[in-house]
Amino acid sequence: MSAARRIGVLTGAGISTDSGIPDFRGPQGVWTTNPSAELLTTYDAYLADPGVRVRSWQARRENPAWDAKPNAAHRALAELEHAGREIGIVTQNVDGLHQRAGSSPERVVEIHGTMFGVGCVECPYTATMAAALERVAAGEPDPPCPRCGGVLKAATIMFGQQMNRRTVAAALAIAERSELFLAIGSSLQVEPAASLCSVAVDAGAELVIINAEPTPYDRIAAEVIREPIGTAVPALVRSLLS
Repeated sequence: MSAARRIGVLTGAGISTDSGIPDFRGPQGVWTTNPSAELLTTYDAYLADPGVRVRSWQARRENPAWDAKPNAAHRALAELEHAGREIGIVTQNVDGLHQRAGSSPERVVEIHGTMFGVGCVECPYTATMAAALERVAAGEPDPPCPRCGGVLKAATIMFGQQMNRRTVAAALAIAERSELFLAIGSSLQVEPAASLCSVAVDAGAELVIINAEPTPYDRIAAEVIREPIGTAVPALVRSLLS
């Protein structure tokens, strides 16, 4: 594996827990401790129910990701790039921590979008999340689109929402080119991101999964690592660069 020049990476919520952002399906995950919270990320419910949208905007204001800093795992992946490896990162996270850790933005595919922008579901209007949250703080609990009056939502992909085709194509290209594919901190239950593991293996890559809980793709992995991500990823990167 240390000879691999082209490295693909898929990261899930587990890589950001050391930065103070809880995951979703882990033992203390957001949806594990509060199953109703999953409704806030369901597209049809968000569009249909103003009450869901009000709760969603409040959750965005209180999101711990606003104050989060990149951790050792994020920095280790950036180190691989700086060492000259051809690395592509597909992240299910919307927190921007890979880029803040030093990974080149053009090498990071945010397959589920970003929390830093908003868009209207009915017209092309876009804005920063900061601007939208200012409206919420000023007394608009469910701020409508200022251009057409439509529903505003975060620039993230919700359950039931159509994926961006260009983004999916870019993620597939990373998996198909990889000689080594690392799946880090993902339950590998959400498609199409999870299936990147089998795409990479089918293309000849070695698959390494680093996750605290078993995943549906463990059986095709060359190695499964259950150690904490904050120590396992830096150790793995050191071994790849040694």
